Amino acid sequence: MAATRYRRFLKLCEEWPRDETKKGRDLGTFLRQRVASAFREGENTQISDPEKCDQMYESLARINSNVYKEKFPRAKDTSFTGVTVEECRMLLATGNMQQTDEDKKGLWKTLMERFSSKPEDASPEKPEKQ
Repeated sequence: MAATRYRRFLKLCEEWPRDETKKGRDLGTFLRQRVASAFREGENTQISDPEKCDQMYESLARINSNVYKEKFPRAKDTSFTGVTVEECRMLLATGNMQQTDEDKKGLWKTLMERFSSKPEDASPEKPEKQ
């Protein structure tokens, strides 16, 4: 029975899309890592709680097949801010997030980083007190 569960999870991982714009933060990649760690021995893995495993698979399969998107359709394709889905994807892309982190540093930190990096051999040493 564990072999069947393993194959079902592998099929789900194959179907689950990867978002290349979210390096290290992608749900598809995270799912693949979790399946690999949960089924370390492949089809021979002993599952401690088969009911919980089946429940988790069914939940993920419903999300992947857009059951809730179809059951609860959105009236508009924007959020309360007026940002569209495509604009939101661009904002959450890894490259854009890194740029935002750089912008958050502020003037003081930026100036400190620029001017505080002194060569080590040019730094004055304090004389020892005797």
